[in-house]
Amino acid sequence: MIDPKLKVDKKKVDTKEFELPETVFIRDIENKVFLSIVLQCLAQIDGISLVEGNFIDHLLGRSAEGVKGIYAEQDDKNQSVNIKVEVNIVFGTNIPEKAEEIQTKIAEEITKLTGLHVASVHVVFKNVISMEQASKLNQQSTSQGPPQLMGSNLDEEYSDEF
Repeated sequence: MIDPKLKVDKKKVDTKEFELPETVFIRDIENKVFLSIVLQCLAQIDGISLVEGNFIDHLLGRSAEGVKGIYAEQDDKNQSVNIKVEVNIVFGTNIPEKAEEIQTKIAEEITKLTGLHVASVHVVFKNVISMEQASKLNQQSTSQGPPQLMGSNLDEEYSDEF
C-alpha cells in the first residue's frame, strides 16, 4: 500500500543507482596449459621427438619450470596464441607433410580446449635422427611411463620372461 503523503519526485531520482554495470568475465590460461596440450598432440604423431628433455617427466610435472623446445605466447588483445615447437624428425619422413600434420593437430586442439584463436604454429626441425635413435628415445620414454608415446609404433608383444 502506498502512502499518499509520500510523493516521489521522478526528476530527483538518480537512475544510475538502478543501472548495474556490465559484468566482465576474465579467463586466464597459464603457459603450462599450452605446453601440456602441445605435448599431448606431439605424443600422437609418428616420426618426431622432442629436442631435449624427458617427455614423461614433462607430462608428469617432474621437470624444471619450462619445457625445452615448446614456446607459447598469448596476445590478450586479440584473444589469440602463438606457438613455436622445436622437434627432431626421423630420416626419410616428408618434412612439409609432417609440419602440416603437427601444425593442424596443435591448432585444432588448442582452439577446441581453450577457445582461443591460434594465430601461428611455427615448427622448427632441429635435427634429423635415424630410426635407431628414435627407437632408443622411445624405449627410454616407455620404460619410464606409459607406452606408445611420441608416436612410437613398436610392435613388441608383452612377455613375462626376463
